[in-house]
Amino acid sequence: MTQTPVPAETGKAGGIRWGTVLLWASLLTLLALLGWALIRTNATRPEAGQPAPDFDIEFFDGYTWQDMPAANLSDMRGNVVVLNFWAAWCVECRLEAELIENAWRQYQNDDVIFLGVAYADVEPNSIAYMKEFGISYPNGPDLGTDISDSYEITGVPETFFIGKDGVIGHVQIGPLNETMLNGVIQRLLQEGG
Repeated sequence: MTQTPVPAETGKAGGIRWGTVLLWASLLTLLALLGWALIRTNATRPEAGQPAPDFDIEFFDGYTWQDMPAANLSDMRGNVVVLNFWAAWCVECRLEAELIENAWRQYQNDDVIFLGVAYADVEPNSIAYMKEFGISYPNGPDLGTDISDSYEITGVPETFFIGKDGVIGHVQIGPLNETMLNGVIQRLLQEGG
């Protein structure tokens, strides 16, 4: 008597090969990630003459703007905004910290807002840095790097000068110097934009 061979299990469950499903799911996930990376690579960095990306920021304890513990950039429209990205671990940021604080004190009654954004920093280090340099203008952490991502910063320090109309007037990559800082602020105040 001849026995009929019994087929080996093929890994099918209801006609579906799970290995094939997993392979396709992995491939689609990889393509989605590559597409997202390509979109991020081609994203345009906001430059002078373009509207400044809006954002919300919660300030560090003890720092406020108009006595508020948080703000939105659009709330500051009508003022020149000096938006400075910095970090306590950044050597070049230390070179400009005193200059920015002094400029803030000089312009704080002239429709100019200085706003610091601590990039990829831990709060105790940020607070120690601000105390070390006597920084009194509004500063807050960039939680999840949402703000720096929207500005496509390439590192710190970077400073965006935003006119009263919410349009970027100048972008400074690297540390500021006094002549440039005062020159851009004066130009934006005179333009009214």
